[in-house]
Amino acid sequence: MKVAVLGPGGVGGLIAVALEHAGHEVLVVARESTCATIREHGLRLSSVRLGELVARPRPTAALEEQVDALIVATKATGLPDALDRVRTDPPLVLPLLNGLDHLGVLRERFGAQAVAAAVIRVESDRPRPGVIVHTSPFLRVDVASPPGLRQASERLADALEQAGVPTRLLESEPEVMWGKLVRLNALACTTSAYDMEIGAILGTPELRAELVGAIEEGCAVAAAEGASIDPATPLQELTDAHPTLGSSMQRDIAAGRAPELDAIPGAVLRAGARHGLACPTVERLASTVALRAGLPAPVR
Repeated sequence: MKVAVLGPGGVGGLIAVALEHAGHEVLVVARESTCATIREHGLRLSSVRLGELVARPRPTAALEEQVDALIVATKATGLPDALDRVRTDPPLVLPLLNGLDHLGVLRERFGAQAVAAAVIRVESDRPRPGVIVHTSPFLRVDVASPPGLRQASERLADALEQAGVPTRLLESEPEVMWGKLVRLNALACTTSAYDMEIGAILGTPELRAELVGAIEEGCAVAAAEGASIDPATPLQELTDAHPTLGSSMQRDIAAGRAPELDAIPGAVLRAGARHGLACPTVERLASTVALRAGLPAPVR
């Protein structure tokens, strides 16, 4: 396949390296300074699952040629500026962003029938341009595509599987999106509010109660949105995770980057408000994170 990756960060960089090593033609769409780094040094991936890899995808500051698929892997905060770099209309757009609201933005830009709903479960980071660190063996992409995109989604899923990225095609968009968001929101809010890893959160009764409260509130909102998620499932996933697990939001705050407050807890709070559901634990944790980051609390 010929695949463009918009945003070669912790997620996009990993996907770009994996696909290129599997023999696919990969274009990386990024700022010119990042493109220059990739031209000179390539993309370097250090992964506990995929190994030590160096790939040389073709970098470009603007996508002006046709591709089989566009994988969007920017942060939600950087999506509007990043989309200015895309000057073609790919037949399949696969977003791997946190939250929910980006789906509407992308469907307005590319058309509802070109954008599949998708999430990635991964613990990875970009400590500097061109360098990706993948620190946990867990890796999975879940996709729910409109009927007209099924064949294209299956082809991309096969390419990702071939590249060592497990990929599932599911039927329900709410199940795909909320299946990750409930878990991610609870993890991000608790680890970022208290600047602690998941093992310490789970081992402290009052903080574990906060984690459980965030999960239960997220599940209630998910149910109202059409996704049936048992709170025991995300709690067990986090319990089974390695105790040093943190969150990208926690890492962003530590690095002085803007955390995805609006994209993650903001999405939960806004969905809850649409259904008249209060989420006091999520709201309290999000306010604490905002205070730590020097930002306003997310808008409901």
